[in-house]
Amino acid sequence: MGRLTGGDPSLLRRINSAVVLHALRAADSPTLTDLVQVTGLSRPTVEGVIEGLVETGLVAEAAAEEGETRRQGRPARRFRFRTEAGHLLGIEIGPHRVAALLSDLSGQVLDAAQRTVAETAPADERLDRVRALVGDLLRRAGVARGSLRAVGVAGPGIVEADGTVRLSTALPGWTGLPLGERLRRSFRCPVLVENDANAAAVAEHWQGAATGSGDVVFVLAGLSPGAGALIGGRLHRGFGGAAGEIGALHLLGREATPETLLSTTGEPLHPLDEAQVAAVFAAARDGDGQAREAVDRFIRRLVHDVAALVLALDPELVVVGGWASGLAGVLPPLRRELARYCLRPPEVVLSELGEAAIATGALRLALDHVEGELFAVEGTVTGRR
Repeated sequence: MGRLTGGDPSLLRRINSAVVLHALRAADSPTLTDLVQVTGLSRPTVEGVIEGLVETGLVAEAAAEEGETRRQGRPARRFRFRTEAGHLLGIEIGPHRVAALLSDLSGQVLDAAQRTVAETAPADERLDRVRALVGDLLRRAGVARGSLRAVGVAGPGIVEADGTVRLSTALPGWTGLPLGERLRRSFRCPVLVENDANAAAVAEHWQGAATGSGDVVFVLAGLSPGAGALIGGRLHRGFGGAAGEIGALHLLGREATPETLLSTTGEPLHPLDEAQVAAVFAAARDGDGQAREAVDRFIRRLVHDVAALVLALDPELVVVGGWASGLAGVLPPLRRELARYCLRPPEVVLSELGEAAIATGALRLALDHVEGELFAVEGTVTGRR
């Protein structure tokens, strides 16, 4: 490979383009003079960059401000970043549903859709449901498939860098599935695949309960919980993508399986049967003694799992999402027990994005990819090292 130097013209053009695009996106229809002042580049350089960006369709001349012509004669030319120049998709693939968000290049959501899917559906059927959902969403929004610049996808399991699902116990046929490769056949743009808890952590950091925090743990609570973590504002996946798999901690002590924790009959619950789980919590609230004992067991295990991650990472904030976030009574005991176990108890809050967290994180993954191409001066939250 050739060595890049400070005088490399292609590198300089890319840096100048990124700097000007940053300035355009941050300002409200700036003039050339504004851009020269903000970027520190020469006027001829800015003019050349703007001309090139207009040719690519990423920049357009903006209308003059009202009254500007009367005050000054011929108004100064103004420019804007064309957020409509492309589109992004964020897709959630879960046990019970698939969901998608469509946005412009700023990440502003334009439309959303979801469809139910059977938890027993094989991989091919689940992927067909995703393709049909996306097709309907694009047609309804009047967006051509060729307008997509990137697609983010999030679902359960340990995900490798190329989008292969190395291990997943939640979805039939998902382990070993080359998910990224399969979906890239349906799109003419990059497809980025991520674990669902990681995606939700990114979403809460972007638009939810963790917007002001750089060190965050997101807990996707369920019978077998998972977690995603941001360290110093960057997503932490671990060496092989398995960071945050706290649902496996019970195996270390050969403790009761997650399916038996909330059982009030001696028969294990199905880990994906959310209605059955909710019924146990409802019975506990109504005073049922066996249900209360079951909920206490669940919370103790959840505290044990979360405390292990908190002690290792020392986060500022723990955000609780998943189905448990909608069940009353989880947060107070979690806060109380973490205060007992942890040297510096973090703040513990509920997810603000709710069931939209995973698809929103997948959308952020796509947005980060495009921003990495257009504004590649600094690293992104979700970029792989």
